[in-house]
Amino acid sequence: MEQKLRKIILDHSDEIIKEWLSKLDDNKISDYGSTISQEVIEQTNREFVNVIFSNIESEGETDEVQEFSEKIVNLGWPLGYLTEGMQAFRSVTVRVIMANFGEPDKDEFLSIMDGVNDWVDPIKNRLINEYSSNWTNIVSLQKVALQELSAPLIPVMEGITIMPLVGTIDTDRAKLIMENLLNGVIKNHAEVVLIDITGVPVVDTMVAHHIIQAAEAVRLIGSKCILVGIRPEIAQTIVNLGIDLRNFPTKSSLQKGFRSALEMTGHKVVNEAVGNDKEIENLLNSIDKE
Repeated sequence: MEQKLRKIILDHSDEIIKEWLSKLDDNKISDYGSTISQEVIEQTNREFVNVIFSNIESEGETDEVQEFSEKIVNLGWPLGYLTEGMQAFRSVTVRVIMANFGEPDKDEFLSIMDGVNDWVDPIKNRLINEYSSNWTNIVSLQKVALQELSAPLIPVMEGITIMPLVGTIDTDRAKLIMENLLNGVIKNHAEVVLIDITGVPVVDTMVAHHIIQAAEAVRLIGSKCILVGIRPEIAQTIVNLGIDLRNFPTKSSLQKGFRSALEMTGHKVVNEAVGNDKEIENLLNSIDKE
């Protein structure tokens, strides 16, 4: 029976493919690629059905399932594209077999259904497993990338580094900030760290506590912290919450904080234009005396 069913499927593969592609359009599965050209959608659908037939012919001994699942993930299409596509293939295949089998009795009908399920279900399960695995890997990589960007420490000159913070700070991110801050201070031999909270929308007790802890940890390894980006609403919140920042230098802007950092490290900002004007004035005075 299995060989007979396999022969019917392969002999009528063109008919199955044509009806399957038509069913995909009827089910609006192509809408999953609404941001992609129709040409890519049609090409992907044909690759899909080729993967199915390749697995039927090779009895599952192929790597095309993994490669195709990875492609669907990279396209950003949902898992429903695969599951609905396999369901459509199942119904089309059963209908074609029934039309070319003759007049099967009840037992033969059940054997046909079992035979089709034995081919379709393993392919469907492999597609789902490979899709889920690829999706999990991508999400993990994205999470790592976001974590690396969520608490960067940027050296701006010898002895001075800046940590710009953007977005909400939760407990997990606070731990990452602490780790990056301490490791960066040691790695860059930083004397002063500017923690810029301009991009932090809310500073509550927990956020302030984490920032104070980070500053204290930096102090223990021999460096200093300056908190910059204190907006009026944040200043009011800090006062209302009774948060004590007296041992933690603060500035309203990064520019002012950087000037303070320069002074702490024995540097200063010199206006070259003023210096040149002074030199010219001294030169003119010397000429007048002559």
